[in-house]
Formats: sequence, structure tokens, C-alpha cells
Amino acid sequence: MSGAAIFPDGFRWGAATAAYQVEGATSADGRAPSVWDTFVRRPGAVLGGDTGDVAVDHYHRFREDVAIMRDLGLTSYRFSVSWTRAQAPGGRGLAFYDRLVDALLDAGIEPWPTLYHWDLPQTLEDAGGWPVRDTAHRFADYAAEVHAVLGDRVRNWLTVNEPWCAAFLGYASGDHAPGRREPAAALHAAHHLMLAHGLAVQAMRAQRPDNLFGAAVNLYAVTPASDAEADVDAARRVDGLQNRFFLDPLLLGRYPGDVLADVERYGFAPPDADLALINQPVDHLGINYYSRHTVSGDPDSAPQAASSPFAEHSPWVGSEHVRFPSTGRPTTGMGWEIDPSGLAEVLVRLHREYPAVDLYITENGAGYQEEPANGTVHDAGRIGYLDGHLRACHDAIGAGVPLRGYFTWSLLDNFEWAWGYSRRFGLVHVDYATLRRAPKDSARWYAEVIRRGGPGE
Repeated sequence: MSGAAIFPDGFRWGAATAAYQVEGATSADGRAPSVWDTFVRRPGAVLGGDTGDVAVDHYHRFREDVAIMRDLGLTSYRFSVSWTRAQAPGGRGLAFYDRLVDALLDAGIEPWPTLYHWDLPQTLEDAGGWPVRDTAHRFADYAAEVHAVLGDRVRNWLTVNEPWCAAFLGYASGDHAPGRREPAAALHAAHHLMLAHGLAVQAMRAQRPDNLFGAAVNLYAVTPASDAEADVDAARRVDGLQNRFFLDPLLLGRYPGDVLADVERYGFAPPDADLALINQPVDHLGINYYSRHTVSGDPDSAPQAASSPFAEHSPWVGSEHVRFPSTGRPTTGMGWEIDPSGLAEVLVRLHREYPAVDLYITENGAGYQEEPANGTVHDAGRIGYLDGHLRACHDAIGAGVPLRGYFTWSLLDNFEWAWGYSRRFGLVHVDYATLRRAPKDSARWYAEVIRRGGPGE
């Protein structure tokens, strides 16, 4: 692509990570097991039997990683807080985040913590997990504890990350921790994740009303594979469960009626009073975008998943005969089709159909199987992916969308959930044997984008 794409002054330029994917040190300083510590030990759950026990040892190497961020010119860094680490006895685990925040601020980098990036304490899963309502209240207690310690220096907060994944990959398809395949439980898990968001915002805002709060949702442009009635209805159902099932309660205070009808047979009937709790005023909304869903409702269509990151094990509760056929677009190393126009579509839709709220791209990136050549990773594919999506962001801003920042996924190569260490998303290459960090071509390119204020010509 070409043409000037310079972003407004004050636009935040960031990168993102998540605790279980980068920290390692899973038993250090009193940290207790999370559902992912348990799940990775289930035979066949993770490719290659990989675990996050060491990950990239960010817990011990965070100062080196902050120095890399500073050298790249990042203005913001999105990380997640490990629930079980933060609640370690004597505050030893929470002290890590205290040190991390101070190091970021000393480097001129704004911290953006996410309080839940899928690492539910195993003790809470043993008590029923997210399908149990009490988990939402325990989350609000935890959020208040972390905010009480860091809220004097951290202004921007995200509560839950991608509740669709946590609920439906965790409790419907079983592809993610805790690995359950219970569709009805998955619906209740999704509801309680959003309830947890609302309760946490209430609790934190009561402590410091001047801080800013939101959540991060994974959204997709959804397109029917044809104008056939079955394809159009399948796209409606997938859009409903993927996008509107979360956006409508968070921003409108209601569930979409067609989705409730789709899942009625699972006994999903959340209390009306919960919707007022979920629909707390938010100061910003994080959007994680990777690809477009192209959807077919033809039961005889090829069950390819190239256009869908999360289609292989049918987490689509209430959406039978859904297929995600390839459209022939180029793909990343994950097999996910590359479609920057879908990101602009999502942003413009949010701007037009929902109440005004500041938007941030909290994840966007490309995973590949790659190794360095002569000490450097020449990742032209990632550069092209990021360039195209940044230009889509710029187009959306031109259409009036209040997009205020962009966090690429990810700062570092890391543990990629069920894919283990087989795919790399980082701007910075990590040698998993030595843990040596080395910026890729994409890191140098992104540093220049930040310096210029956009991809430029």
C-alpha cells in the first residue's frame, strides 16, 4: 500500500503481552496454579507438550524488556496481571507489578494493565469456574486489590480480555483452559465474565473515579460466503455470538434478541438486573482484531477454517452447520486470512451503531513459523500485515472513528496457548534455549512508524 498515513498528535503507540505467555516463574514468590498451569499438563492439550513454566522469563527480565520498549519508542505497554501471582501471600507477587509499573514510568512508557487474560486461579475453577456466579464477585475483589496498589500511578485499566475466547474456547470447544466441552456452561461463563467486568469497574471507580476503565473484546467483520439464505443466516448467528453478544450488554445494556433465541434451548436466561451491572459507563473499549469471518451455513460446504482463527472445534453454541470456507486471501502462518479492510469495517460499525466511546486496537498482529538468518529475522510478511492494518486504522479515523491508539501483538515471541512455541507473533525474536532477545525487521520498521507518527508514504 502507499499514500500518506500520519496519525493525530497524541495517538498512543504500543505493544502488548499477557502474563502466562511471557512471565514464566510460575511457582516463584508464592504464585499458585492457574487453569493454564493445569491445562498444559493434559496430554495432547498443547502442541509439543509445551508449557508456560519458563515462557520468556519476563518475570526476571522485565527491565531488559522495558529497555527494548524504550528503544523502540513505545509510548504505551499493555500487559496482564496474573491473578494468582497478584494474590500470592505477603504481596510478593503484586510487588512484581509495582516494580514493572515504576520501570515503565521511568522509561516514559504508559502502563496499560489487563486484569484478566485467561489465567483463572485453579482453586476457583475447582469451585466451578466462570459458569459459577461467585467467580465474578471474586474477580471484583481481586481487581480492587490490584487497583488499590497500582491505581495511584496507572490511569488506564482493562478488565477482561476476549471473553469470547475465555468462555467458548474454554468451556464449549475445550481448546483452551480449562478444557471443558459444556455449551450451557460456556454461555453462563460468558455472562459472568461480563458481570465480572461491571463489578470490577464499580469497585475500582469507587476507589479512584478519575481513572479510566474498559474491556478488550475480539471482534470480526463477518461476511456470508454467498447471498444464499443459509449463508446469510449463518453469518447473522456468528456475528451475534462473536460480536453482538458482548458489545450489546457492555454498551447498550441488553442482549441481542436473536442470539437469545438461538441459544434458548441451553437454558440461558440471565437476570435482567445483571445487565445494569454489566453496562457500567466505560471510558474506552479495546478491540482485538486478526481476521475476517467468512461464513457458510451449507452443511455440505468444505469445513475449512482458513478464514477463522477459532473455527476448528465448533465453539459456536447454537450455530449448527457453520463453516468457514477459504476465500483465497493470503494467510499468516496461523492459516488466518489477511484482511485489513475488515478492521476498518469493524471500527466504522462500532462508531455508527453504538454509543460514542474512545477506541483502542489492543491486539493486532501476525504469527509465523520463523527463525533468524545471520542473527536477524527478516519478517516482511509481518511488516506488510501491520502496515495494511495501520492504514485501515487511519482510514477509520478519517471516517470519524475516535480511535486513540494501537497496540500490536506482540512485543515478544512467546507461549502461543494451544500452539505452544510453534508460532511466533513478536516484534522481538526470543531464542527459547538462551532467552536472548533480538529485534526483528518488523521492530525496526515499527520504531520508524512511531518516530514518523504513522506508516507515511
